[in-house]
Amino acid sequence: MVYELLKKLSDAHGVSGFEDNIKDIIRKELAGHVDEFREDSLGNLIAVRKGSDFSVMIASHMDEIGMMVQYIDEKGFIKFVGIGGWFNPSMYTRRVILHGTRGTVTGVLGGKPPHIMTPEDRKKEIKIDDLFIDIGASSAEEVAALGIEIGTPVTIEQEFTRLAGDRVSGKALDNRVGVAVLIETIKQMKTPMTVYGVFTVQEEVGLKGAKVSAFALNPDIAIATDVTIPGDHPGVSRKDASPEMGKGPVLVLASAAGRGLLADRRLTAWLRSAGDKAKIPYQLEVGEGGNTDATIIHLVRDGIPSIPFSVPARYIHSPVEMVDLADVNNAIELLVEALKKKPKL
Repeated sequence: MVYELLKKLSDAHGVSGFEDNIKDIIRKELAGHVDEFREDSLGNLIAVRKGSDFSVMIASHMDEIGMMVQYIDEKGFIKFVGIGGWFNPSMYTRRVILHGTRGTVTGVLGGKPPHIMTPEDRKKEIKIDDLFIDIGASSAEEVAALGIEIGTPVTIEQEFTRLAGDRVSGKALDNRVGVAVLIETIKQMKTPMTVYGVFTVQEEVGLKGAKVSAFALNPDIAIATDVTIPGDHPGVSRKDASPEMGKGPVLVLASAAGRGLLADRRLTAWLRSAGDKAKIPYQLEVGEGGNTDATIIHLVRDGIPSIPFSVPARYIHSPVEMVDLADVNNAIELLVEALKKKPKL
């Protein structure tokens, strides 16, 4: 069931550059479903299903936004940098997990209490420089004894949970949703083509894994499974974010108003035809912001026809991201249907 898979992936920890926990889950899930696994020098995990000479790369980034220890003061308070695109107010007063050399350590993100803030302080934007991690230690030596040092990766502690209906919420659904879609697609697909299921690293810090893997594999086409912002809740205009939760996966026709990517029209037609034929709901989006692995893949070598294929997700880059399981299941079904035959290029 996709719920159990998503829970497992969301509750696991894997900040950019430290995705090994996610790779372990993927290997176990896909054991017996692929012809081989490869892992390149950057850490991308590539699950290969062999077929014809025509190859499809489906990329899904494993990493989540997080933090990294930058400095530990003499009283044991820990300063950090953000890894990936944080909205800083969502960090304040959260519990975190520090992944040290002697195991995990729980801490809290602290800052100046509001009770002693001046009116000017209350109006200021929360900055990472204003925050620190408190693990309860009273000295730098005590922190070191727990295996915490400069460079220790840090992730948010947040348990995946079910909400009303088919809605679920958790951390790192950007992009563990895309990972789940790719895992289930590989399990269910019947295709004549060679499929490279590429679970990429370091997307949140510059689409790095996708660039390296696409160059090495040189596929005929590429799809990036990810999430996108819906415009169906207060504070967001449907003009700026046209998708809605519960209305199906999203074919992203333009990322960052075309500055990032203009989806290949032949792949758009291929996916739309598959959805129409099988009566699987899908949506179209032209976005002004945000990019996916497809943005870098389509520029590799002499150009790789690419398209982002996304699931609507509310509150992304926060600890309480939300998706609709119906959208996740429809994304899997549409990809499985499309992969039954080769696109016309």
